[in-house]
Amino acid sequence: MPINDVRNTVLAIANKNNYGYISPQDFNLYAKQAQLDMFEDYFYQYNNWINRENQRTAGTGYAHILKGLEEVIDIFSVQAFLGLVSAVGVIDAPSGLSGPSSYFLPNDYYLINKLYRYPTLRVAGSTTTTIGGSLDLIDTGTDFLAAGVQPGDLVINTSATGVANYPLTGTLGLQGFVQNILNSAPGAGNNTITCSAQLFVDPNGLGSENYAIYDAKNIVEVERVSQRKIFNLTSSNLTAPTKQYPCYVLDGNIISVYPTVWDGYNIPYTVGDTMGLCDVKAQYIRYPRDPNWTWATLQGGEPLFDETQADYQDFELPLSDEPALIAKICQYVGIEIREAEVTAFGSAEETMETQETS
Repeated sequence: MPINDVRNTVLAIANKNNYGYISPQDFNLYAKQAQLDMFEDYFYQYNNWINRENQRTAGTGYAHILKGLEEVIDIFSVQAFLGLVSAVGVIDAPSGLSGPSSYFLPNDYYLINKLYRYPTLRVAGSTTTTIGGSLDLIDTGTDFLAAGVQPGDLVINTSATGVANYPLTGTLGLQGFVQNILNSAPGAGNNTITCSAQLFVDPNGLGSENYAIYDAKNIVEVERVSQRKIFNLTSSNLTAPTKQYPCYVLDGNIISVYPTVWDGYNIPYTVGDTMGLCDVKAQYIRYPRDPNWTWATLQGGEPLFDETQADYQDFELPLSDEPALIAKICQYVGIEIREAEVTAFGSAEETMETQETS
């Protein structure tokens, strides 16, 4: 949804009778809050329409509101590998460790749908050669065929160069799949993997990047349990979580997975540098990105819209919700400029929208 169109409409409503001026900073604040209000309302609507469907009072075909809501919510559905938490900067996990492994949740997560892990690690190591623009992973010290690597296996760049925003988001970035296993040179052994995407770019000239390769066909879902229940589960050998039947508890922006998901590998881990081994992936609903109306210069004393700015961001809501979004922003604007008519307009539009969706 174009943010400039929304702002122009809001200004037109607020300035109809010269009620007052809305600065870009104030508009962005109201826009963010209004988008969050509508985003959270999707889930209340979703619950309402599920109840209606169960009562056989929901529509079908073009009147299938639930389907439309699912499509909107799916816009915010993402998957990401989670970064391990380390208090000392280095993780040294011996084989047989039975305690939990803790992972950062992404800062933008709203709701966790599923958590799952890849329990079968094929091989982990470091690249020995990086070719600019190449899809290849080259490790001259590893025979990938002998390690059991197969086409279709999951490849993760576990170095900082493969991380989008870590530690801000706590997620691993670059990942792909094995396409072919080759020789980097005649007689060199099967030390080269062609990946489905360029995962190893070495932008900092470090000479090597860490990688991990997992069996992509072996996936285990991690079940969520409460803090109260985990004590009871782990206190008995009969109910204790296993690697094939793991579970996790949520503690703020950190999850703890039981039992440990390490398989005896001692992987160096430095915050912001080397990520170490990560095999836990979250499928979650993220928050919408903050809308940001940007400008660079003034024209006639007014800021001139400039979408080329690096922090420019449109609304992430569907275009069909533009009238409701404008109405909600107008409510905040009316409060700021102390104009009851603008607030009343926003409230009336929101009431009409609520009646239509109900």
